[in-house]
Amino acid sequence: MQLVIRLIINAVAIWLAAFWIDKIDILAPEGGNGAKIGVVLAVAAVFTAVNAVVKPIVKLLSLPLVIVTLGLFLLLINALMLWLTAEITKAFTEYGLRVEGFWAAVFGGIIVSLVNWVLGILVPDED
Repeated sequence: MQLVIRLIINAVAIWLAAFWIDKIDILAPEGGNGAKIGVVLAVAAVFTAVNAVVKPIVKLLSLPLVIVTLGLFLLLINALMLWLTAEITKAFTEYGLRVEGFWAAVFGGIIVSLVNWVLGILVPDED
């Protein structure tokens, strides 16, 4: 159940980033809202997988930069994860997340991080 909640939180965060940032788009078929929700959930699943597999490795390898920049380099790592998610969805299907440019990825990463943080507080982990 916790995985489903995290997936929904990531979906909301990615949807808000696409809604607020002009150069971030979610391409979905013209099948109505159900198709759009399906695409957003699929993108969130890819984003969750990227964050679970790639992000810890990147954070470990960039630990000296994170320490030197007092954690600000983590914003670039979040932008990289969002961009990587967009590239994965572009490679496998014509629908999905599209991020155009470095600053769009940075601002999108900030929005996704903030939304995940706020919704994570509202929906605490079940231990």
